[in-house]
Amino acid sequence: MGDLISDFFSHLYNCQVAGKREVIVRPWSKLLEGVLDTMKRYGYIKNYEVVKNIRGGFIRIELSGRINKCGAIRPRFPVKLEEMEKWEKRYLPAKDFGILILSTPKGIISHLEAKKKHTGGILLGYVY
Repeated sequence: MGDLISDFFSHLYNCQVAGKREVIVRPWSKLLEGVLDTMKRYGYIKNYEVVKNIRGGFIRIELSGRINKCGAIRPRFPVKLEEMEKWEKRYLPAKDFGILILSTPKGIISHLEAKKKHTGGILLGYVY
């Protein structure tokens, strides 16, 4: 087991390419829940459910079929509000296409929400 976020994004992308409608990810964490909340707000996944059990639990995710590519950003770069456009150009294919996921003092949000809230953060991943 390497990086939890990297493993999550690679498993999610592989299941999307294989045409699956449901994905089970283990182990789960609150960080993954925050990433999934952000992806759900933008319609990249339909829904998710956290199942807790004795062995640590897992997350069951319903895919919507809208993910073209997703991935973790390593190393986790700190981003200021003024530098956001530079990172958009680097990781997203076009303007207003896809989202960067950031961990900020205001929670795990997309780069669009970070611009509205005038805050920076640490890059976690991208989805388009």
